[in-house]
Amino acid sequence: MYLRQVAFGVDSKEEVDAKAKELQSNGFQILSGPRITGDGYNEFETLDPDNNRLEVTSKNLINE
Repeated sequence: MYLRQVAFGVDSKEEVDAKAKELQSNGFQILSGPRITGDGYNEFETLDPDNNRLEVTSKNLINE
């Protein structure tokens, strides 16, 4: 079995943004985002050291 993607949920847009900055400053490539998706999630994607795709996401509650 191979992992293709692992997703982690956090509580806020600010946490998504902060984690993206933290990982990028530690040498991780940000593949996409942070961005607000069409279905209202804030997310970014990166790769772990084994090249598994990692997604960090939170529900965007601004418009609710």
